[in-house]
Amino acid sequence: MALTKSEIPQKAFDAAKAYEQRNGGCPQCALAGIFDALGMEEDAVFKAAAGLADGIGLTGNGHCGALSGGVLAIGCLYGRERKDFGDIMKLLKANILSKKLHDRFVEKYGSCRCADIQHSFFGRFFNLYDPEEMKAALEAGMLETCSTVVGETARMAVEIILEERDGQSGQE
Repeated sequence: MALTKSEIPQKAFDAAKAYEQRNGGCPQCALAGIFDALGMEEDAVFKAAAGLADGIGLTGNGHCGALSGGVLAIGCLYGRERKDFGDIMKLLKANILSKKLHDRFVEKYGSCRCADIQHSFFGRFFNLYDPEEMKAALEAGMLETCSTVVGETARMAVEIILEERDGQSGQE
């Protein structure tokens, strides 16, 4: 049975959140939720997202991995193809939609930087390479909090993709 337009973003949220709780790896979990909701499979893109977790390589110093996953999904659908590599204008659609996702994300979370988001929720950043820090992060509720961020970001990305697909996207 096909999902309604309002059910598709919820499916992305539910799947992405569940994937983050079970598997970890925020960009891959966001992508998997988005792909599931949209009926897509892009294994090379999924694999390429592996190093983008927790602000790139678990550093916290880059943007949220879930946001990376959302941007990668937008790129899969609206990005420039290799055959158009010489045409810089072919980048425009993916950049406009990615900016829209970025802006919605920052409006909701106050920043796109992983460490800033952790500070806003937990009052600190956790070094997930350190077993004691990992334990402290889990005790602080990081799994529940970050899985919700992953789900919300997947939902936002799918909403933007559906708006574009249905011709409802205005530039924000």
